[in-house]
Amino acid sequence: MNTPVHPDDDLRCAEYALGVLDTDSRRALEREAARDAALRENLDAWLARLTPLAESLSPVVPPERVWTRIQGDLGFLAPVRRSRGGWWDSLSLWRWLGVGASIAALGLLAVNLFVLHEAQQSVTAVAQNGYLVARIARNDGVAYWTATIDIKHASLVIVPAVVPKVAADRSPELWLIPPGAKPIPLGVFAADAPVSVSLSAQMVSLIDTKAMLAVSIEPQGGSPTGQPTGPVVATGELKPT
Repeated sequence: MNTPVHPDDDLRCAEYALGVLDTDSRRALEREAARDAALRENLDAWLARLTPLAESLSPVVPPERVWTRIQGDLGFLAPVRRSRGGWWDSLSLWRWLGVGASIAALGLLAVNLFVLHEAQQSVTAVAQNGYLVARIARNDGVAYWTATIDIKHASLVIVPAVVPKVAADRSPELWLIPPGAKPIPLGVFAADAPVSVSLSAQMVSLIDTKAMLAVSIEPQGGSPTGQPTGPVVATGELKPT
């Protein structure tokens, strides 16, 4: 008899499919899935749900200088020999160049920090790769959905895990809850299928790791008041990947 998948295992499978687990965690999950048929089935299901999302991403070819640097660091490139006695061997010269470079670097850093602050002042704690994830779960920890927000492309993908029962005349509605603010409706969605949601610039400006996502059960078509009117069945904090 197969052992039921634990909620934590379900989250690990989702994170595996999203590619956010470290190497040791991935290998551990693969070993467990090889021994546990239920876990293997759940992992395959998550891969089937999320793998197609990656097909829309365009490959990025690294510049040639990146490969040159890697080859140099690994010792595959012969060091460049220079004859002694040239101006480049002057210790004083290199000291002054080092001081000048440090001052220039500090100035550039200050400019970059200012530009970064101006460009992302409304997104206060986003991961370096520009993604935030949320495990939208009920109070006992069972995850109903996993949501991934792509800040750069202003989009959100929500994927079902354990699908809740929703009456035929009701609809689940997704909400963004910024810290200290009222819920903002993101729209109704199908509870049992992956859904992509486009975000406005205003919504993106309100998203950070202090915000939450929530799902309430509303009349068909969504809340008539612009605020949750039905029971909130699941919530989740946004976290960097």
